[in-house]
Amino acid sequence: MVPRRLLLVGEGNFSFAASLIDTLEPGVRVTATCLQHRADLQGDPVALENLRRLRERGIEVRFAVDCTQLAQALQAHGDFDRIYFNFPHCGRKAGVARNRALLAKFFQSCADVLAKDGEVHVALCRGQGGTPADKPQREWHNSWQVVAMAALGGFILSDVHPFRCGAVPGYKCTGYRRFLEAPSCHPVRTINEKLIAELGKTFPLKRLKCLFPLLPRGGASVLPPGTNDLLSAFWVSLHEDSPHSEALSGEITQEMEEVLVSVSERTFAKSPAGDGCSGAHEGICEEATLCLRSSLLVHGEAILHSPDFLPGSLHILSGPVFRKCHISPFMMPAFHETLFLLGLNKNMEENCLSSLLDHLKGILDNLLTETLLEGSIVSTLVEFVLQPNGKDYIIHVKPLSFGPDCTENLIIGSVVTSATVTHEHQCFVFVSINLDLLAMLAYDISDWRILWTFDGRFLRRFAPGKIERFKSYSLYPPHYVHDISFWLDEKKGFNELEFHTIARAVSQDTIISVQFLGRFQHPETEQVSLCYRLIYQTCDKALSLKLAAAMQSRLREEIQRQLHVLLR
Repeated sequence: MVPRRLLLVGEGNFSFAASLIDTLEPGVRVTATCLQHRADLQGDPVALENLRRLRERGIEVRFAVDCTQLAQALQAHGDFDRIYFNFPHCGRKAGVARNRALLAKFFQSCADVLAKDGEVHVALCRGQGGTPADKPQREWHNSWQVVAMAALGGFILSDVHPFRCGAVPGYKCTGYRRFLEAPSCHPVRTINEKLIAELGKTFPLKRLKCLFPLLPRGGASVLPPGTNDLLSAFWVSLHEDSPHSEALSGEITQEMEEVLVSVSERTFAKSPAGDGCSGAHEGICEEATLCLRSSLLVHGEAILHSPDFLPGSLHILSGPVFRKCHISPFMMPAFHETLFLLGLNKNMEENCLSSLLDHLKGILDNLLTETLLEGSIVSTLVEFVLQPNGKDYIIHVKPLSFGPDCTENLIIGSVVTSATVTHEHQCFVFVSINLDLLAMLAYDISDWRILWTFDGRFLRRFAPGKIERFKSYSLYPPHYVHDISFWLDEKKGFNELEFHTIARAVSQDTIISVQFLGRFQHPETEQVSLCYRLIYQTCDKALSLKLAAAMQSRLREEIQRQLHVLLR
């Protein structure tokens, strides 16, 4: 039966609706709905363009429609032959239980507006459904249990098909905020495009497509040149999920071939210091066979050996990278990096390198002073600090307005000239820039977490291509202080980085500071105790005293389980 009336729910930027209308037969009526209010989409140029196309085609668009209360929201709109819900999710901080509840209420709501013999089409990521059709199949308790949730609305699962984006050109899932894609006005994209455009005035440019961030453990290298700290890398598994995964973690995701990988999720469950796992790489579990890149530098050799590599051109690769790090407003577990690769003639290496660094320094200085008040006296902001090997550089920036919390220079990138790749007549330069940190400095954003917000008020504060000071829309957010102390297990040891990683996952990025208060050794047993102070505060949403206390209680449970400590 050819459906005559279609209902689309949970549309993000209406890209699915805008693509679908070009594939429909004449006479098919479509109602496209989203949960957001119309005003929430004003800062999204993609959404506005899609809405324009829908209006031109006479498609009905409804805002503020709750997919769990369709009869109430649509009222006299009658019965639909088919209802679509693509990649439902309560939000990046939601867990398995909340997403199951969303599906259950959605299916029950569909029964009120679906025509006789109508169909409900739900697109899920691999593994979420919990059926044998999922490859890999999650354990039932850790899936969204789609068949059971559908049964609550009186539905059965009658067919399973792969979701093929190519069938609806232009559709993009909005669950992961892709900072670098056009026509986003996100500060990270703006700063990247300005940086590339200025370098393009001096060097011929060749932009490369970003590679998938998952790297096999057996590859040549999963860490940048000169680093060997495997414990600071995120190791993940695509074959098994922890029962705690979605309940404890925020999702920092990259989509490829319909597979979503959650950084905190797998790391929290398969921490190198937790659960007593042992593996071939300094305690890493055997199941964790893939690594999320901690720098784009790991792709350097592959790019240089590519037949498309052009000596003399500045090759550009931009994309997300991931690393474990201590909790700090200026240290990010996920950020966007741009890598510039340049092949130089060995006879002209010194002059060419000096020219590149001079141009880069001037560009960065200009980007970082666009938002300064007129009349300010500004000394040099950017410094290239030569490393002990006499070849490589660290790029330092003087923070001008980040207050007492940031008194030292910030490292926004590096210049690597001592690469392992050798060539008879050429040498190679790799320039790596932390775009998120550069954007924070340029826009006067004092907390990296706001860059990853899903709150539409954030992007509405920026004009495309323009750098201006960011003014927070959350004024005087409360903070809550909790102390924690525990005895160490001498046999197990203690990894402070893992403590920070667990704290970040449990708190869902609401801990802004972890302060070491002191170390105590019992005079008789010689057992060692550590004490830390944790400060909870959000930058884009409400945080209550009760919720902060609940997170602290959960943290106490998890560090006992994973770090084998004894609470005091």
